[in-house]
Amino acid sequence: MPEFEELARGYYLEGLLVDGDDIWLTDVVVGGVRNLTTGQIVLPGRTMIGGLLMNADGSLLVAGHGGIEWVNPKTGAQGVLVSGIDGANEMRSDGAGGMLFGTIDLPAILQGRKPGPSSIRRMSVDGAMTVLKDGLAFANGLSLSPDGKELYFNESFAASRRFPVGPDFALGEMATLRDMYDCDGMALDAGGRVWICGFSSDHLLGIDPACGETLRIDLPGPACTNLRFGGPDMRDLFVTVVDPASAQRLAEGTPLTDMNSVLYRTRAPVAGAPIARTNFALV
Repeated sequence: MPEFEELARGYYLEGLLVDGDDIWLTDVVVGGVRNLTTGQIVLPGRTMIGGLLMNADGSLLVAGHGGIEWVNPKTGAQGVLVSGIDGANEMRSDGAGGMLFGTIDLPAILQGRKPGPSSIRRMSVDGAMTVLKDGLAFANGLSLSPDGKELYFNESFAASRRFPVGPDFALGEMATLRDMYDCDGMALDAGGRVWICGFSSDHLLGIDPACGETLRIDLPGPACTNLRFGGPDMRDLFVTVVDPASAQRLAEGTPLTDMNSVLYRTRAPVAGAPIARTNFALV
């Protein structure tokens, strides 16, 4: 097992973004988005944040209850980018200035009920919204292939999926990349592998979509919600390790009392691919 350095601790760490020297992190229980490098906290009242993304102007896009908010850490300006939905989870750039994101039934989760169906949506850079796929079990990590021809998607409680991407982002027939009930966060490496973590798995898997070959990294804990590459050579690997018992308590609506979730940094065997920024005009 590689060496892991502890960077932060919380109740249930989830949303993670590494952008240059900045490491942004969320705890779904405590709320807000914290910059581990500077100590700054933005949107302190926002909880259940599962996804973060950076816009071209340096603003953070922050998923969660009701949709997606934005905040500029330098100016303090903030607003709402997506509203009118129960909740949003992971987000990625669509490669054209807009974004792809998953919807989730956060009200049901907060009430300890089984969540309703999820969807994958696209918001183009001009604000037009399209539902790309609905009727999904639970929308989680997603990534667009380097050539933009495939969308990779973790459908928690089912499997890691792949979709061919056609004109105007129409998704083709869904196929299974790997059966994995607990698939959660996702990242790509520079070689095009899809890296997946699981909310009850003690390891990461890097899957080559072309041939199915895998790389494996064992973790210093029983489960992981998210992973990101960073550092000058993109070989620093950041992982949010959690206790599956805490996830069960969250699902039941039971308060968490133990700070046993940890953000670790280690060195990856391969370099990661950078996560592209969106280019929304935020006012």
